Amino acid sequence: MPKVVGIGGVFFRAANPTSLAEWYQKHLGIDDLHKSVWQQEAGMTIFGPFSKDSDYFGRVEQQWMVNFRVDDLNGMIANLTASGILVEARDEWNSEVGRFARIHDPEGNPIELWEPTQDLEE
Repeated sequence: MPKVVGIGGVFFRAANPTSLAEWYQKHLGIDDLHKSVWQQEAGMTIFGPFSKDSDYFGRVEQQWMVNFRVDDLNGMIANLTASGILVEARDEWNSEVGRFARIHDPEGNPIELWEPTQDLEE
């Protein structure tokens, strides 16, 4: 049976797409997809629908959240904080699958940062 083999893109509306793309490039290192194709490192991807009543994303009207794998969560948090970006990291978010932190882009979209546990990657 044919199957999906990966995520080909994440697309969403933005009030100011150019400015938002620049923010993602500056703070998260993601190149503007309209200019080039971003090559992600091989690794785990989780596809997980949540209950419509979940408060995990924050705002009730929020329908999606991007989770980015990072290789150094502490370093990422330090860089984001130095840039004046509020980073939320709660101990209860950390689990056997790794460590997590949350930020919001300039348009209020939640972004989860995930440093997977090494055992899961092997």
